[in-house]
Amino acid sequence: MINEVIQDADKRMKKSVEALKHELAKLRTGRPHPNLLDHVTTSYYGSHVPLSQAATISVLDARTLAVTPWDKNMISEVEKAILNSDLGLNPSTSGGVIRVPLPPLTEERRRDMIRVVRSEAEHARVAIRNIRRDANHALKNLIKEKALAEDDERRAEEKVQQLTDAHIKDVEKLLSAKEKDLMEV
Repeated sequence: MINEVIQDADKRMKKSVEALKHELAKLRTGRPHPNLLDHVTTSYYGSHVPLSQAATISVLDARTLAVTPWDKNMISEVEKAILNSDLGLNPSTSGGVIRVPLPPLTEERRRDMIRVVRSEAEHARVAIRNIRRDANHALKNLIKEKALAEDDERRAEEKVQQLTDAHIKDVEKLLSAKEKDLMEV
């Protein structure tokens, strides 16, 4: 029973860290990354799909992404979707390839992005702490049901705290790496 609670908490904490990684991948740094367009959706034969399911996204050079729609008829739709996204990008079409130049980030924009990154990291830390609270609550319920001794519960809480500390340390590593990435010129 204790192992189930701890394994569940560990699994949920890992999901929180993965969610943070996914959110940080969406945020634009100085250099292009194909994940930058992950949340952009386009109309593909009547249904809205993520851009990655309608086109190939690759890095051309240090400041440009290339988007190649699988269907040449979709070029204008994909270009419109990128233009209307909240990223502030101006795509240009040349043949069957849409070039998406990334303007350099200003110092002010970098500071704003760091605030967003710190906010996302705080949300992940709060989620991990909430999972710890849930796990400790489940352990307390096991004591009430007389399915667990108090000493076992204390050891289990220590394990849950160790998991919490390890996952929060992962969040801190992700945060510092993203901040460093954002401040590079």
